[in-house]
Amino acid sequence: MHHKRNISHQGTDRKTAKNMLDAVQKYPEMEAFLFDMDGLIFDTERIFMEQLAIVMKEAGYRLTKEIYVQTLGLGGKPLEDLMCSYFGKDYPFHEMGARTASRIAMLSETLGLPLKPYVTETLDYLKQKKKKLSVASATKTEQVVTYLQNAGILSYFDAVIGGDHVRHSKPEPDIFLAALDALKMTSDRSVVLEDSENGVRAGKAAGCQVICIPDLKFPSEDIQKMIDVLVKVF
Repeated sequence: MHHKRNISHQGTDRKTAKNMLDAVQKYPEMEAFLFDMDGLIFDTERIFMEQLAIVMKEAGYRLTKEIYVQTLGLGGKPLEDLMCSYFGKDYPFHEMGARTASRIAMLSETLGLPLKPYVTETLDYLKQKKKKLSVASATKTEQVVTYLQNAGILSYFDAVIGGDHVRHSKPEPDIFLAALDALKMTSDRSVVLEDSENGVRAGKAAGCQVICIPDLKFPSEDIQKMIDVLVKVF
């Protein structure tokens, strides 16, 4: 039973899902699936928050969860501006980010980064159905490829788009538009999977259907209105 594309996506048949696999199975007619990485494929937002907190503490700054959740899905200048608004214009944004990224890379190479629930099952299902898959992450492409490779899941993806491929980061749609371009797909045939509010905004701005699997923060009411399928993880 295939859903017709002109069905209202606000309908109860699609609005909520039990997990990632259940969510993508609601879109048998779609041809491309665009995955965020941190907090969506890997349980890295929590790890990054902890490692950044340590790095910042060593430099005399105090990171709180309340501040960190505001950074979810952000990258580049918007992220730098946000951090400097809390910690002052002299906050060493690039140094703190580089030191934290180095720690995450070491974890990836040794213990490995933990996958979020149902990631492998979802990727298996989508490849079996011959769907086109891309990662679209604010993280640098080289790091994304390394993380995926270390986890043994790089081969599932037809394209990998990192933050260094686009000028404007989420909530702007650039990264998803670049992924669509790489896959030679259009937004009306594509689904974005995201965990963050900024990622949801970016996915909708790109014209895609959006599945949200919240990680550290449950989406606000305004963001929930933009979400086509919400996975109930809280």
